[in-house]
Amino acid sequence: MESALFNVPADCEIMSTRVVNASRESVFRAWTDPGILQKWWGPAGFTNTFNEFDLRPGGKWRFVMHGPDRGNYKNECVFLEIKKPELIAWDRLSEPLFRIVVSFEEVTAAGTKIIFRMQFDTKENCDKIRGFAPGKNEENFDRLEAELSALQAAR
Repeated sequence: MESALFNVPADCEIMSTRVVNASRESVFRAWTDPGILQKWWGPAGFTNTFNEFDLRPGGKWRFVMHGPDRGNYKNECVFLEIKKPELIAWDRLSEPLFRIVVSFEEVTAAGTKIIFRMQFDTKENCDKIRGFAPGKNEENFDRLEAELSALQAAR
């Protein structure tokens, strides 16, 4: 799964990982089906309104994250690479600017390791986000796991 997208210095990247109890195909679907994704995307307490979700290289993802206490956050992204069911990458075109590279590794028949990388052009830009992003990424993973459990229970 080596890709040129991974080639950034360690001090320009924030990486979060989680092993979830779901198949790689189910996890990939939760990240690529906008109806599922908008239910869990973002930190605890956030909701989303998706305006565009064109899942293909060069396709746009435009959405608004609604914070639990303060305001609405417009996001615009462009997809760079999609390799079903192993990788999704996009550039965030809204401030702050960074690249997301998410890979999915099958660890067991019912377990998937998610590797979530936030990549920045400089150490300084990365450091602006490093203080809070890892905790917010964990909240995002918690929400994903809850959604995966709900989807499994609905079967």
